[in-house]
Amino acid sequence: MRWDELFADLEAQLVAQESAELTLEVADRTRREAARLTLVDRVRAACGARIQARVLGVGAVEGVLAEVGSQWLLLAEASGQEALVPLPALLSISGLSPHTAVPGSAGRVFERLGLGSALRGIARDRTPVALWLLDGSTLAGRIDRVGADFVELSLHPAGEAGRPHSGSGVRTVAMSALAVVRRSG
Repeated sequence: MRWDELFADLEAQLVAQESAELTLEVADRTRREAARLTLVDRVRAACGARIQARVLGVGAVEGVLAEVGSQWLLLAEASGQEALVPLPALLSISGLSPHTAVPGSAGRVFERLGLGSALRGIARDRTPVALWLLDGSTLAGRIDRVGADFVELSLHPAGEAGRPHSGSGVRTVAMSALAVVRRSG
């Protein structure tokens, strides 16, 4: 064997080894990057897409993903209603694009837009709502007060105005029990 063939063979072996190491490193970095992604990052990239969410106690909730908060999704349903889905009630989502938002790119304001912020906005509007709870039950009324981990709902039949704090017609609901909050137009 000639010296130049020997060195060419050694060089080819080193190139193959470096290529294999690079492939392993890229795969490892890809896994580490994926491990940093959150569900919110994954969903934020799909705003404007038609999705289907499977929600505990409710089943399928379908619509256009209108907004995403740090703890909730807002879907514009075909019926004209909006469905606010707290992330803890979310079981799965289909219809997402293959893209994912960059982790942490939403900013500090986004992080502060939790479920309580969204519910306070609904309470401020005095819009009639239906609350679907994790046990499958529903309550209709208007949200009067939003605490740190609860909402108070003045109960009334769907479609009726109702009055705030009408005595026994007020139900306090733990936010952790909410599956979907729907409101009309």
